[in-house]
Amino acid sequence: MADPKPTYQGQHPDHWKRLNNSFQEVMAVFDECMVDALKTLTPEGLEAYLDAAGFLGRIGRGPTPILIFLSEWPALARLLGEPALPEVMGAVHRMFRSPNGSAIVGFLQSLPAVARRLHSLGQLRDYLAVMLELMDRTTGSIHGHQATFPSPGLPEFLAKAPFLVSQLSMEGLRKWVVYGIRYYDDHPERQRDYFSLQSADSKAMLQRERHGTLLADHERKLDMYLRALWQDHHYFVPYSTGFDELRKPVPYYDALGIRLPDVYDDRGAVSGIDRYRAALAHMAAHRRWTTPIFADNYSPFQRMAVEVMEDSRVEYLAMREYPGLRRLFLALHPVPGEHDCDPERESAVRHRLTMLSRAVLDPAHPYQNPHVLEFAARFHEIMAQGESATQEIADLAALFVARTRRQSDQSSKVYFKDTEVDYRDDNRHMWRYYENSDDEEQFEEHRQSADEGELQSLPPRHYPEWDYNTQTYRPDWVSVYEVLHPPGDAAEIDRLLQKHDALAKRLKRLLDLLKPQQKVRIRYQEEGSELDLDVALRSLIDYKSGAVPDPRINMSHKNDGRDIAVMLLLDLSESLGNKVPGSDQTLLELSQEAVSLLGWAVEQLGDSFAIAGFHSNTRHEVRYLHIKGYSEPWDDTVKSRLAAMDSGYSTRMGAAMRHAAHTLEKRKADKKLMLILTDGEPADIDSKDPRMLIEDARKAVQELDQQGIYSYCINLDPKADEYVSDIFGKQYTVIDNVQRLPEKLPQLFLALTK
Repeated sequence: MADPKPTYQGQHPDHWKRLNNSFQEVMAVFDECMVDALKTLTPEGLEAYLDAAGFLGRIGRGPTPILIFLSEWPALARLLGEPALPEVMGAVHRMFRSPNGSAIVGFLQSLPAVARRLHSLGQLRDYLAVMLELMDRTTGSIHGHQATFPSPGLPEFLAKAPFLVSQLSMEGLRKWVVYGIRYYDDHPERQRDYFSLQSADSKAMLQRERHGTLLADHERKLDMYLRALWQDHHYFVPYSTGFDELRKPVPYYDALGIRLPDVYDDRGAVSGIDRYRAALAHMAAHRRWTTPIFADNYSPFQRMAVEVMEDSRVEYLAMREYPGLRRLFLALHPVPGEHDCDPERESAVRHRLTMLSRAVLDPAHPYQNPHVLEFAARFHEIMAQGESATQEIADLAALFVARTRRQSDQSSKVYFKDTEVDYRDDNRHMWRYYENSDDEEQFEEHRQSADEGELQSLPPRHYPEWDYNTQTYRPDWVSVYEVLHPPGDAAEIDRLLQKHDALAKRLKRLLDLLKPQQKVRIRYQEEGSELDLDVALRSLIDYKSGAVPDPRINMSHKNDGRDIAVMLLLDLSESLGNKVPGSDQTLLELSQEAVSLLGWAVEQLGDSFAIAGFHSNTRHEVRYLHIKGYSEPWDDTVKSRLAAMDSGYSTRMGAAMRHAAHTLEKRKADKKLMLILTDGEPADIDSKDPRMLIEDARKAVQELDQQGIYSYCINLDPKADEYVSDIFGKQYTVIDNVQRLPEKLPQLFLALTK
C-alpha cells in the first residue's frame, strides 16, 4: 500500500493550501519561510510569491526549485523590489517551455548572488536579456524545426554567473557572451569549455572586457564621499550603457535614487573613480542649489540653454566651496574649437552653448567670440553678487539664445563634436510642468490661491509660425497666453436650450441611435463575470494530461462604445459681434446657442470634449480662453463661462490650433477631432501679407494630421470659399444661412463622429 499523503500541520494552512504542494521537504521549511515573507512582502506581493512557488512545484523538477525560491525570494524582494518577480518568472517560463527546463535549478541557485551584485531592477533585466539570448541562440534543433536539444553552454554560464558579474560590466558581459555564441554555436564541447571559463579563448576575452572602474566595487567609498562633502545621501542605482544604442542613458536622480553607469573607464589623467566623484558632485550641487522652474515658458532651444547655464552655475558654486573640484571639472569638460563648426551649414546651438559653458568655468579659455565673452562676463557679474537663483540664470540663458539665433539653427545637421559633457545629468529635476493635469484644473488651483478679481493666466507658451516665402518656420514667433474664461450667468444658457427645445428633442432621437448599446465578449480573462466553457474544458484536459493549464478560463463583457475626444475651438475675434443680416442677433449670440446645443448633445453621448476660444492682438498676445476642460462635466460652471463669451481683437488661427492640439494630442482616444468655428479668414494687425496667416493655418492643419488629429472647419463667412479650402482642403462646411447654425452645428458633429 502506498504511503498516505502527508498532512500539513503548520501555522499557515491557508497559505499552504494556495501553494497546492505535497513535498515533505517543502512542508518542513514552509512556516519558517512564511515568517520572513510576511515581514517583507505586501499582500499583493505575497499572493504573487505563493503563485510563483506553486508553479515551481508543478514543473516536474522535484522540490529543489520551490525550496530555493521560498527561502531566497523575500531577501531578493527587499533588494530589487517586488516588480522584479514577473521578470524572474518570465525567464523561468521561457526556460520551462524550451528544452532547457533542467537549467531552472541552476538559474534560481545563482540568482541571489547575481542580484546582490547588480542590486537594481534595470541591471537585472539586462542580465536576464543576456541569459535568454544565450539560451535562445544555442538551443539546438533538427533541420531548423522546433528546438529539441538544450543549450550546452547555459548551465555552465549560470554556474559562473556570480563570478562573471563581479568582474564585468553588463555591457562587457554581453560582449563576452555574444563572442562565445558566435564562435562556438556549432561546437557543444567547446561551448561548454568557453562558458565554464576553461578555454584560453574564454579567459582572454574576459580579460579584454574586464576594464574600467565598476560602481559595485566602489559604492561604499562613493557613499562616504557624498555624505562627508555634501552632507547628502541617496541610493545608487546602476545602469548599463550597452543595451540602448540609439539613446544612450545619462546620469540622473529622482525620488528613487541616483542613476549612474555601472562602469566608468579612465579618461586621460582622470581615473574612473574620479569620474564618479565628478558626476556625484554635479548632482549634489543641483540638489543643494537648483530650484525647479516651469518648462512651459521656454522653447526647446531655450530649455537647452537654461540647462547648460544652470549646470555651469551649480558647478561654479561647487568649485567656490571646494576648489579642488576645478581641476576635475575642467579635465572632463570638452573644449570645442571656436572655428570647428560652420554655422552657415550646420546647426551650431550646441557648439555655442558648450563654448559658453567652458568660458564661464575656465578663466583661461581660448575663445574670442564677442557673444561668448559678453555673456560669460554677465554670468560672473551675477555670481559675484552671491549664489544667484535658477530663474535669474534662466533669464540670462534665454537672452543668449535670442541674441545669437541664426536661421541655420533649424537645420537637421547638428554639430556634435566636443559638445557632450558626459558627467552632467539630464536635468529632469529642474523642470515643472503645467500639463501634469487638465489645464482647467491647474487654472482653478491658481485662481483659488490668488486675490479675488485678479486675472489668472499661465506664463506664455511660444510657438513657431510658418513663413511661406522662405518655406521655413519662424522659431518662437507667437506667444500664447492661456486664461480661464471669466464666469457669467449660467441661467442664460438654460434659456437658450429651452428656446431650442423642439430641436433638442429631434437631436435626442439621433443621439439614442448613436449611443453604444451592443455588448462585446472579452475572452481569456483570469477574472471575469462568467466561465468560458470552451477554454475551461481545454484547461481541464491540459491539467489531466500533465501540462500547465491556462488560468484564463473566464470572460467578461463590455459595451461596444465610442472612443472619441473632441476639441471645439471658437474664433472670438471682433467681427463676431456683427449683426446677422435680417436679424437682431449677433454672430456671437448665434454661436452661443449653437455651442450650447452641441455641448448638451456631446454630454448625452458621453464623449470626452473640451471648449476653448481664442483671439489675438499681434503675435505677442494670442489669448486662449478655456471654457470647458475634458475632465469637467457639463454643469453650471461651464455654462456660466459660455454665457460670458465676448468678442474682440483678431484671428491668429494657426497658433490657436497648435495650442489646442497640445492638449488634445495627449488624450487617449481612438479618434481625435478638432472643430474650428470661425466667421472669417486668419488675420492680425501686425501681418501685412494677407496670405501669411492663411498659409500658416494651412501648415497647422498638416501638423494636426501628422499628430493623428482630424480637423474640420465650420465657417460663417459667405465668401469663405475663396480661402477656406486652401487651409482645410475638403474638411470644411460654409453655413450661408447663419440663422440655422444652432441646428447645423450639432448635426455636423453627429455626422463626423457616427
